[in-house]
Amino acid sequence: MINLDFDLSQDEKLFKESIHEFLSKELSPIWIKMDSERKIPTEVIHKMGEQGLFAIAVPEEYGGQGGNFLLAALAVEEVAYNDPAVATAVFTLLNNSWPYILYLYGKEEAKQEILPIVGKGRGFFGIASTETIGGSDVAGERTTAKKEGNLYKINGEKIYISGVREALEQLDLGSWFLIARTGRQEDKHRGLSTFAFIGNKNGKITEGLEYSILNTIGRHAISTGLLHFKDATIDSNHLIGEENKGFYLAMQGFSIARVLVSAANIGAAQWALEQAVKYSRERRMFDDKPIASFQGVSFPIAEVAAKIEATRLLIYKSAQLADKIFIKKESGYKPQDLNYWASASKIMAIETAFQAIETTMKTYGGYSYTEEANVFRNLLGVLSYLVGAEGSQNIMRYIVARELIGREYVKGE
Repeated sequence: MINLDFDLSQDEKLFKESIHEFLSKELSPIWIKMDSERKIPTEVIHKMGEQGLFAIAVPEEYGGQGGNFLLAALAVEEVAYNDPAVATAVFTLLNNSWPYILYLYGKEEAKQEILPIVGKGRGFFGIASTETIGGSDVAGERTTAKKEGNLYKINGEKIYISGVREALEQLDLGSWFLIARTGRQEDKHRGLSTFAFIGNKNGKITEGLEYSILNTIGRHAISTGLLHFKDATIDSNHLIGEENKGFYLAMQGFSIARVLVSAANIGAAQWALEQAVKYSRERRMFDDKPIASFQGVSFPIAEVAAKIEATRLLIYKSAQLADKIFIKKESGYKPQDLNYWASASKIMAIETAFQAIETTMKTYGGYSYTEEANVFRNLLGVLSYLVGAEGSQNIMRYIVARELIGREYVKGE
């Protein structure tokens, strides 16, 4: 008989509890203020680094925490619960997924230069992929990297990039996992390379880099911006992996990031659920009955609670699979095996979160449409993922269908 245990280990529970205790004091009391003022205070990022919330899966010898992706998922979930506008969760998940890809495939000089600073909460290492032609078409990217001696010159533009202000104005080091074309345009994904691009070091912006901040409708505390490259240089030691083979490394990074994105959304969903439960107990109508006594109120809450629990298990399973593939390196597993689970997690987590927020707003009634309720902050944060951040929902469905049914059937090859 196979005994299935879906519970966390004692160490994992203690880790989650310690993170929750820290964030309930340092983040939960100020998340509304951060969203209103459109900024994560630098000292909060520093404290989160001191608490070990960044580069969790990166080994300690490179300045990481020596943990794994399940712990990273637990941390991101707690961050989103305590900042349900998900701004600090975005910062946290980026600085847990892409640093690991740098650790796996980066050259020693780049790893030593970037990873310890990110792990301490003094630096940023995100993803610079999306272009104006369309974020989902990674193989069609047009930003170029031309090699000249020991340098690459970067020309092009990236848009909807998270953490621009934080990376370039607030922290000691601002850097991205940059995808650029080193081959011909017609080579598509076979002509892409990836780099550890440093845009800011100790307050000095890299020559040839210009940036601007976009006005987003939600998750205001973390910036979203545009990066413009005009002969910006990268040392060849900052090439990640092999030239023209960066697409495959990027896909691994996206799968890891999607697991953590899912954790963020389920943390935000849990916050929304708890608001609905609390309000349904307190709000009284019709002979002083709590509105929870009406099935039209309590049944949607029950449905959301069930979906959150089921989705949380899916996310944890995906994180455990990432650990088997990348941390434990168990035989019989390959990076592509994570594609299905990461994409399935993202489908369910985002749509469950959106349903949770909708249910909360309907439970609140007209009160939810006021700024005082603050549910709109939760809604607009999650909305960023519903409309496409880290891959649109339809792309996630395509990946699941491709992995389940077969690439040759789905693509008609």
